[in-house]
Amino acid sequence: MTGQNATSQDTQTQESQAVQSDRPERELYLDAAASDAVPASVIDAMTPFLTEGYGNPSSVHASGKTAARALDAARASFATDLGAHAGDVIFTSGGTEADNLAVKGIALAQIRREREARAAAASASTPARASTPASASPHSPAHRILISAVEHPAVAQSAQWLHDFFDFEVVRIPVDAQAHIDLDALSREARRGATLACIMMANNEVGTIEPVSRAVRICHDAAVPVHVDAVQAAGTIPVDFRGLDADTLAVSGHKFGAPKGLGALLTRSRVAIEPIVSGGGQERGLRSGTPNVAGAIALAVALHEACAGMEERDAHLAASRDALIKAICEAVPGATLTGDPVNRLPGHASFTFPNVNGEALLVDLDARGIEVSSGSACAIGRHEAPGTLLAMGLSETEAKSALRFSFREPLHHTDIRRIAQALRASMTALHAM
Repeated sequence: MTGQNATSQDTQTQESQAVQSDRPERELYLDAAASDAVPASVIDAMTPFLTEGYGNPSSVHASGKTAARALDAARASFATDLGAHAGDVIFTSGGTEADNLAVKGIALAQIRREREARAAAASASTPARASTPASASPHSPAHRILISAVEHPAVAQSAQWLHDFFDFEVVRIPVDAQAHIDLDALSREARRGATLACIMMANNEVGTIEPVSRAVRICHDAAVPVHVDAVQAAGTIPVDFRGLDADTLAVSGHKFGAPKGLGALLTRSRVAIEPIVSGGGQERGLRSGTPNVAGAIALAVALHEACAGMEERDAHLAASRDALIKAICEAVPGATLTGDPVNRLPGHASFTFPNVNGEALLVDLDARGIEVSSGSACAIGRHEAPGTLLAMGLSETEAKSALRFSFREPLHHTDIRRIAQALRASMTALHAM
């Protein structure tokens, strides 16, 4: 072996040993915005309805009635913690289904109304009058879906589906450099008429909390109903469905301590929704399928625990977040915080980093025991630039350097120091390649 090869091998061995020595015994999980652990209390609450109270709540026998009472109690508790009425709650398989039901269901209900109006006009009118359209055509202003430019794919792709199959116009409302929706642009488009406007409460990629209350008022002043995606908000910041006066609102349980595959759509009776799942007519006829009683209990218990002491916990989370932001910016010159620096989720910090690929940085950090995200965890196997960052005006190169740090429990100062040191070491290693 030549001296040069031996030196190269020694260097690689030292680098490998350095990475291994940097790996702590305890991994730091900083991807709570993607999913989080289910507390033992939630598992304990739901388990009896998997092993003992397993009756179908639609059955009329004693076991069925026991399950029905538990389902009703879970629905009432869940609604209370979201500022809703029990009758507002439609249990679903998660936030994605809830968003799909709202966006597609409201649009399809409008199509049904127009079809029925045309049929009624045709049967009641003379042939000459019947030739006059009784309602909006597929190209009229009413057949428009307004979405912010930073909506989750569950909303954006549902709107695109309406365009592809029913020729709805999808209007994307721009955002500013911190991902706030442009309310003036929203107002202009709402006044032109629309079937629905969709606005997320808090952004999953950069943590910005949107001015949802003002957006709802703007849209309602123009007689446009509003769907709010509160998947990142529920269980983290206060959500008051009735106070907000939204028409529908989507929630996902695994963001606040419930098992995956559980969620809900809150709906007001004033808005018509066409079901997108056909069957036995459960959940007010809007979501057929045997109700998941144990899942509903898990949702209610997890949300209640998340809402208990929220104000105090959020203050501690925000302090940890701000300390983490300061430590990272000091450790990595050129690191740039993305999103609103103040009005953001309390356990959420997101950055772009200079001259590095976010996926490579993520992998290197993972080898050092730091688990983070490079964008929306709902986009499987993709290495595209995050759409939110592009909508905020970042270049594709900048957007691809992004990482997100999210947590539901305050960080110890030693953890913050470890994260900053690991980042500095990862950046140094990647720049040396």
